[in-house]
Amino acid sequence: MLALSGLLSEQARGADAAPTARAKHVIFCFMDGGPSHVDTFDPKPALSRYQGQAIGEQAVSKKSQSAASRVWMGSPWRFRRRGERGLWVSDLLPYLADCADDLCVVRSLEGEQPLHGQQSLLLHTGRVTGQAPSFGSWVSYGLASGRSDLPGYVLLNNDWIPNGGFENFAPAYLPASHGATMIRSRGVPVDGIEPSDPHAIQRRKLDLLAEQDHAFAQQSTNGHVIESAILNYETAFRMQTSIPEVADVSAESVETRRLYGLDRPDDHQRFYALQCLRARRLVERGVRFVEITCPLTHPNNSPWDQHGELKKYHTENALISDQPIAALIVDLKRRGLLDSTIVVWAGEMGRTPHTPAVSERAGRDHHVDGYSIFLAGGGFRGGFAFGQTDDFGNRVVEHPLTIHDIHATILHQLGLHHERLTFRHGGRDQRLTDVHGKIVRELIDAPADPTPLLG
Repeated sequence: MLALSGLLSEQARGADAAPTARAKHVIFCFMDGGPSHVDTFDPKPALSRYQGQAIGEQAVSKKSQSAASRVWMGSPWRFRRRGERGLWVSDLLPYLADCADDLCVVRSLEGEQPLHGQQSLLLHTGRVTGQAPSFGSWVSYGLASGRSDLPGYVLLNNDWIPNGGFENFAPAYLPASHGATMIRSRGVPVDGIEPSDPHAIQRRKLDLLAEQDHAFAQQSTNGHVIESAILNYETAFRMQTSIPEVADVSAESVETRRLYGLDRPDDHQRFYALQCLRARRLVERGVRFVEITCPLTHPNNSPWDQHGELKKYHTENALISDQPIAALIVDLKRRGLLDSTIVVWAGEMGRTPHTPAVSERAGRDHHVDGYSIFLAGGGFRGGFAFGQTDDFGNRVVEHPLTIHDIHATILHQLGLHHERLTFRHGGRDQRLTDVHGKIVRELIDAPADPTPLLG
């Protein structure tokens, strides 16, 4: 019996070490600046009942912009139960509200510092200090590219680089081929995508360069860096055909273009819709990780960072992003791609449920004691909310999670164990979750088909 128990224990550990893949792509919709959890997915009626009353010393936190004299502020948007399962979503996001049965909302995330740069780096790299590979780079490294003519990690940018800079999207010490390739929303999608030489001449040049680089790599102590450069040259060569094709959405149906909002008159709305449609086209073609950033439309530190004019600018950000992201979920689902694609909607922080003074132009400040994100597809439970903040949305009181837990769970759904996806650097095996992270199994649906995904 003891021997059998040991054998079963080993088998259980082995199963956990090699999870069955439920998904093979990630689309990360980054809500840069921190959308307010108490105005989107975490309803708090007490804020309206106690609006204008001082929060008191008991509500003050070092991890948010707070003082005892600040006052509670209710949401200007009404919350309603949505879908067949009754998930709470506010009127700020009417299109995503229609997708409620596909959304797995986490209401109990806790951050480390109420600073945009550090929190953005934490969300992207698992470190507040940066100097570590991006989440997208780890996924590209762990799964390898699904196509030889497209990169494994694509950044669909909207003319704004988030706080934390390009370190958010860099491969750091991973091979350079796993860094993000940026595709712009306006103008030429990628610099230098138009070939300057005929195909045959380019091919001969690359062959000669590869021959010289391979010889150099054999003499170098960092040969893998040179090999990555060779791979990047080859991918870039093939991208001259693949990137213009995937960036051009003119062949999409009129109905699909309208679904995403490509017919909207506002430039910011239209270009964000274009990037969301391109995201679907990229995962269709095998790209592992796609990130979409928000545009900065007003003089502020970042798009969702409304220290003032919360109602005006949260509304503007929602008008830009709500319809296209909901369309992306709908489009993936009807094409049979949502089961194998994880859509992540997250900012780097939330916003305070309190403000210095309530007024029409009031805003909310930085808050990392409890905030919300959602995941959709890829085996995550739909129409479901996990975790809880207190009656005012001020701090987590049930199932606190960190971004390391979210990273670990997403990697698990991709068939990658977060403790085993490592790269030797600086004298130890580095990983995305560092020494942290747990798989949050409550967020995951029981698999309908345990067959591993391929490719």
